[in-house]
Amino acid sequence: MQEKSSVFDMIGPVMIGPSSSHTAGVVRIAKAAIKVLGGIPNEAEVIFYNSFARTYEGHGSDRAILAGLMDFNTDDKRIKEAIELAEKSGLKYHFKSVGNASTLHPNSIRLVLTKGDRTVEVLGESRGGGMINIAEVNGFKADFTANLHTVIIFADDIKGSIAFIADVIAHDDCNIATMSVSRKGKNDLACQVIEMDSGIKPVTFEYLKSLSWIKEVINIPDINR
Repeated sequence: MQEKSSVFDMIGPVMIGPSSSHTAGVVRIAKAAIKVLGGIPNEAEVIFYNSFARTYEGHGSDRAILAGLMDFNTDDKRIKEAIELAEKSGLKYHFKSVGNASTLHPNSIRLVLTKGDRTVEVLGESRGGGMINIAEVNGFKADFTANLHTVIIFADDIKGSIAFIADVIAHDDCNIATMSVSRKGKNDLACQVIEMDSGIKPVTFEYLKSLSWIKEVINIPDINR
C-alpha cells in the first residue's frame, strides 16, 4: 500500500526554520521526556491534544515525536524514517488524539514512557519557533524549557527544604535561573524544579539523592548540547 504523503515529506528530512511547532518543538519535547525517564523507552503512549490532535499526521508530528524518543536531534536526517526506525528498534508506541482539551495549550503532548520497571508521565507544550515548555512531570507542575541545566527533586514537604537545597546548589557554584515548587498538599510530597546556568557536580547529585527526605533527583542537561 502506498504511504500517505505529508507536509513533512515536502520540506524534506531536515527540520527547517525556527517556526516549526509541529516538528522541531515536538522533537524537543520528546528529548526532554526521555531525560526525565533516564533513557530511551521500551514503550510509549503519546496523546496529542487540540491542534496537534487534528494535524499530527499531516504535519509530521508523529515522526517527530518518535525521533525525539530515539534521541535524534532536530536536524537529524533520519527523522523522515522515524516510524520505520522505531518499529525496527522494537519501540512499542501508541498514539491517541484529544481534540478539545480547553484547559491545555493548543499544541500539547502527553507522554507516558516506560523503560524497564520505571514509568514517567510528561506533559509538554510546543510554543513556536522550536521553543517548548515542559508543563508537568508525573502530575506535578514543572514549567521548564529544557534550554538550561535542570534538576527535578521529589521530596517530603518539610520546613526549610527549599532553602537547604538552594544552599547546596549555591555551594556547587551553580547560578539558579529559576525555581518553582509544587506539592500534593501540606506536609505531603513536593516537587522542586530548578533551572541553572551550569550543571551540578556528580558528587552533589549523589549527596542530594542520599538524603532520607529526598525521594528522587532527576538531572536534565541542556538538551541543545
